[in-house]
Order: sequence, then C-alpha cells, then structure tokens
Amino acid sequence: MSADADAAPRIAALREQIRRHDHLYYVEARPEVSDAEYDALMRELRALEARHPDLVTADSPTRRVAGQVAAAFVPVEHKVAMLSLDNATTHDQLREFEARLRRALPGAAFDYVCEPKIDGLGVALLYQDGRFVRAATRGDGRVGEDITRNLLTIRSIPRTLGAPLAAARELEVRGEVFMPRQQFHELNRQLEEDGEPTFANPRNAAAGAVRQKDP
Repeated sequence: MSADADAAPRIAALREQIRRHDHLYYVEARPEVSDAEYDALMRELRALEARHPDLVTADSPTRRVAGQVAAAFVPVEHKVAMLSLDNATTHDQLREFEARLRRALPGAAFDYVCEPKIDGLGVALLYQDGRFVRAATRGDGRVGEDITRNLLTIRSIPRTLGAPLAAARELEVRGEVFMPRQQFHELNRQLEEDGEPTFANPRNAAAGAVRQKDP
C-alpha cells in the first residue's frame, strides 16, 4: 500500500472534523472544542497535506477561510478578500515566523508590537462619502453576511465620519465586534433568570448578538 493510501483516511477524517467545527463556530456560534484543540487539528492536516501534495484538494479547509453565509442573511461579496490571521503556539513556530519575515525582507530592520487579542466576530464596515452604509461578516473570506441592521444597535460605531475621512468616496473599516466580560456575565445572569440557555464565552455571545435575525 502506498504512503498516500495510508494517509488518505486520516486526511479525510481531519477535513470532516474541521468542517464540522467550522460550522459550529462560525454559523451556530457554539463551539465544542477549544481554540488550541482546533488549531492542533488544522496543524496536523497541513502537515499531512505537505507530505502528501497529491492528496490536496481545492475544497480542503487549509485552502480557505473558515465560515459560511447563513441562509437568513443576504450575502455580501468582499471587494478585497477578508482573510484571517495564522497563529503560533510554540517557540519553534514563533521562530519560524521570524525566519519567514527575514527571508521576505532580507536586511530589513523591524520591530514587534504586542497587544492583547480580542476574540470577537470579524466585520467589515463600509462608508460612502463619510456615511455608514453597510456592515458584513467575514464569512468564507470572499462572501460574508449583511448584518447592517444589527450593527446599527452598537453605539460605538459612528454613523458618519469627520474630516479628513469624510472626503473618501468609499472607505472600508475592518475590526472585531466583541463583548466585554462584565456585560457577558450580566447577559448570562439575565438569561439564567429567564430560563434561557447561556453562552459559553464572550465571543459566542457577541457572535450570537450580531447574527440575530431580529436585532
């Protein structure tokens, strides 16, 4: 039996697991595994595909940004792909990241800037002539969901932009919608009092709020 034949069942199983977890995380907002467990599955799949390139397929989870458009929302095609960031969980992965930078920028001097990671829902806000006209989720990186009505309820998102940004005919701002921990605990406490299911973490709560059918 060939090496490809030995690896094929495991690759197929990993793809099925990852697609299921993607659906639970991005569409239903109720993940069953931790980020570290998910990342371990993805790293194993990438490693197997690197060793067996003949088994790589165009629809593999390693070839696309996770996420899909739910039927309840109008699809929005991103003019520029809305990609997600990779991560590093070991010292070796961090050293390899720096090595890639030095190979890409030979002789260049660069500094690192570190900041806390906000775990929320990636969104793209579109402004035309300084006015907020549309909000969309990342989706699969190419097509997201129109969540404009939902994001109009977030008061920290400006409806209009001041100078000099207002002069831009079209401007897109990308960021994360997140829920502070205090609000998360208050929300879960209210849900418990009402006899409703609670959210597992602030990211799920933010995603659930943003993707409500009736904001």
